[in-house]
Amino acid sequence: MTAPLTGLDPGVIDPGAVEDLISSDASLRRFLHGLPGVDQVGVEARSAALATRSVKTTAKARAIDLAVRMIDLTTLEGADTPGKVRSLCAKARRPDPADPTTPQVAAVCVYPDLVPVAVEALDGSPVQVASVATAFPAGRAALPVKLADTADAVAAGAHEVDMVIDRGAFLSGRYLHVYDEIRAVKDVCAGAHLKVILETGELATYDNVRRASWLAMLAGGDFIKTSTGKVSPAATLPVTLVMLEAVRDYREATGRQVGVKPAGGIRTTKDALRHLVQVGETAGEDWLDPRWFRLGASSLLNDLLMQRAKAASGRYSGPDYVSLD
Repeated sequence: MTAPLTGLDPGVIDPGAVEDLISSDASLRRFLHGLPGVDQVGVEARSAALATRSVKTTAKARAIDLAVRMIDLTTLEGADTPGKVRSLCAKARRPDPADPTTPQVAAVCVYPDLVPVAVEALDGSPVQVASVATAFPAGRAALPVKLADTADAVAAGAHEVDMVIDRGAFLSGRYLHVYDEIRAVKDVCAGAHLKVILETGELATYDNVRRASWLAMLAGGDFIKTSTGKVSPAATLPVTLVMLEAVRDYREATGRQVGVKPAGGIRTTKDALRHLVQVGETAGEDWLDPRWFRLGASSLLNDLLMQRAKAASGRYSGPDYVSLD
């Protein structure tokens, strides 16, 4: 685990203080490397202990519905078609056609060129349209290309943008470069929410995860996200725990709340409930809301729907109960 920040009262990191932090690479590095270190053994033990918590009966039913409401239903494949996106949007609007009480998901996440299809298919529904951008998933492109990618998605109607950080720049210590890119993308987003993907599987250490989380938040990210789903490991419970500690400490220091989105490898109801337990026990109940916590997934919804049906009927449904995405 990480030790709580000391000497940082709410509001102490105001806009003026941020300007001082980003005045040079040296000052930003000094701040990020001055954050309390992560105890690897402690964070993994804490995460494992929370994973043993049991959620049953009525509480489990509520948690399953909450998990459904938190899903960013995602398709990010080179073979994606308008038809597949329309089908996914129909599922987002009515996850279980046999049960109209099933809540809708939070968002549908697609590539920028398919945003207009999703916007049309979700018209009139509260389901948001999210788009990956900034040369997803590698992020290996010049800044003007990344900004154009983002601008195209926003112009097409995306409510949310998921960007990837330059991991090469981050790992070589060019923190100000990473900050400036996030800030520039945030400016292009206009009213769209910005989720900053850290690609934690490439960051090597929990300390780096914590530093990248703070860097993304200082630059104005509305969410910090674990992964693209294209790199293994993706959303592990210990990594998510470190990020939840970061958003908790950041709000204590600045008064601004930032969301968290684990993505990649979350496939079962048990996986989802373990993440929700971590949210409540680490960041607090304020984050147990789709506005502040999301689950990036493609196959998770089907398992949640089958578990939800089992709770209602007392028996498991057959494999043809849910649609294949």
